Amino acid sequence: MASYYSSRLFGRRLERCYELAPPSVKRYLRSEIDHVKNRIDPGDEVLELGCGYGRVAIELLPLAERVVGIDVSRESLSLAKEKARGVKGCEFLHMDATDLRFPDDTFDAVICVQNGICAFAADRDALLQEALRVVRPGGRFLFSTYTDRFWPNRLAWFEAQAAERLIGAIDRVATGDGRIVCTDGFSATRLLPDEMCALCERAGVEGKLTEVDGSSLFCEVRKRRNVSRPAAK
Repeated sequence: MASYYSSRLFGRRLERCYELAPPSVKRYLRSEIDHVKNRIDPGDEVLELGCGYGRVAIELLPLAERVVGIDVSRESLSLAKEKARGVKGCEFLHMDATDLRFPDDTFDAVICVQNGICAFAADRDALLQEALRVVRPGGRFLFSTYTDRFWPNRLAWFEAQAAERLIGAIDRVATGDGRIVCTDGFSATRLLPDEMCALCERAGVEGKLTEVDGSSLFCEVRKRRNVSRPAAK
């Protein structure tokens, strides 16, 4: 939900959420980054959707040639720029993931990690189409969600955030079945494997699903290369 991340959970408050993550969650966050690094080729130009304060984007350098992070929170972007000061090849821009201001075929890879495709509360079909538009032919779009097995760890993490009043109190009645709901309006679900496949099918692409560390489920979509037609005789 874009408004929540730009009006309440941003900058230092967002950073604090990661600082208080329990060991199991920190392992999950580390595994996500490592998986992304393994899917990026040296010299790639990478776009991260929902970069927050630069937690992931900065780590992708110097493996990637260039990393651009976008977010709806100007405060988070300001912190990201502060943390990336002196780091070459990293740029942070204020932008909506469903309305990317980049030409077609700009990046070798687009990533959207830590369940961002659900947390944004954006039109997922539009987000996928925009990501694929700016990916070069042969490039990839990687997005992730939580596995159901990770639910107890995820809930404990959000409870810790609520205890520090970084987010509202957990709504015990509405929370469950993969959905976190808080009394202040925050809500985030997750995608099931079938839902990931259906999303790709609607876009006319094939998604490869990979479970990482028993905590996250990645979907990788490759953009088809342009096939040149033989010249007419």
